[in-house]
Amino acid sequence: MHKLLTLCSCLILVVFAGCSQPPQPSNKILLWHWMTDRDGTFQKLAQQYQKETGVEVTIQLFAPSDSYSQKIIAAAQANVLPDIYGILDKKFIVADFIKAGLVTDLTDEMNANDTAWAKSLFDKALADNRFEAGNTYGIKPGIYGVPIDVTNEQMLYNKKLLAKAGITTVPRTYKEFIMDSQALKRVGITPFVSGWGELWMLNCFSSNYAFNIMGEEKVFATYRGQVKYTDPDWIKVLKIFADLRDKGVLIDGIVTKGNKYAEQDFALERAAFAFNGSWCVNVYHDMNPNLDYGVFSPAPISTEYPLKIWGGAGSSFVVNAGSPNKDKAIAFLKWLTAKKQQVVLARETNNLPSNREALSAVSVILAEFSMGMDQSTHPSIWPVNEDPLVLEAFEKGIQAIIIGEKTPEQVGQDVQKVKDRQMAAKRN
Repeated sequence: MHKLLTLCSCLILVVFAGCSQPPQPSNKILLWHWMTDRDGTFQKLAQQYQKETGVEVTIQLFAPSDSYSQKIIAAAQANVLPDIYGILDKKFIVADFIKAGLVTDLTDEMNANDTAWAKSLFDKALADNRFEAGNTYGIKPGIYGVPIDVTNEQMLYNKKLLAKAGITTVPRTYKEFIMDSQALKRVGITPFVSGWGELWMLNCFSSNYAFNIMGEEKVFATYRGQVKYTDPDWIKVLKIFADLRDKGVLIDGIVTKGNKYAEQDFALERAAFAFNGSWCVNVYHDMNPNLDYGVFSPAPISTEYPLKIWGGAGSSFVVNAGSPNKDKAIAFLKWLTAKKQQVVLARETNNLPSNREALSAVSVILAEFSMGMDQSTHPSIWPVNEDPLVLEAFEKGIQAIIIGEKTPEQVGQDVQKVKDRQMAAKRN
């Protein structure tokens, strides 16, 4: 979801980290973040922490996220990273930071007192920050980050619009979803919107159904090159998008619609269903405080395999391994992820808390989102990921299907050609 940092930059930070004079211990810690919607709440919590402990926490905001990522790379090269920061990138980039000695292994802290800290947090969120034994990155097994909140992507429905079409319950199967969509169309309501101009959202939606249709082992076997994209199961996945197109389910222009515009469409009641992430609660509240909506898991096609949804840590912080105030930084993150502070963050920012115990205090809509965490998955914890060029060909192929340029079978063939080329390049 964030722009990739270049591998070149990561190699540079490995070389240059540790070249300048390290700072001296103090009763102050510095935290950098990129979350504009949470800055005010972070500042208030920092003041509260200083009153309770005497430790001064300076919170500095750098936005947008791309600018923040560039600042982190520059600070790593100059060895001036703050005590606490986030790494907005893929797991292999996080691994580069760890190899450079810029991230603290928090495993012992998480496991202390009968794993009290770890148990308080959603395991799926910790999984995003965990490197398992035998990982492909060569990182010592352990937990290297602290999730501040969690997120997942599900379906949303407008209660008023569904009622206009006589729909009293959310669809529980894909067939019911199509039937409900056609009922909405009969009364002049656009059924579905999502930000499918952003390829990652198409990847998210399509992988949900890939897991449901063929099971995760076959999906991963495809990524390893053992199953082809011309396989009948992959064609079934691609045919979903032709079906949604042919039955008039999709809002006009969906393949060019950025997610923020799709969010406007749903918030302003231009569509009855939307596919979006839990961060949307805050977005929709700002756009339309009176929006009456609910959450449900995407309707499955098959009963043979579970339908997975993307989810895990929303925002995570790491502790600078070179910080002279490392213990104070860890103590602050423990405090920040405790129930009381997590309730404050959830209520004031409308984000799902990473602390399970704080769920009892969240809004109804966030509680509905939280119910999907147990069925969540994410590429950051998969044993294998698809080659980026293959994934791009697949996602753009779906867009071509939606606009009628190609058939599912043609897209399957096109993607497999890219897959074959990439695998050949790796062998050579």
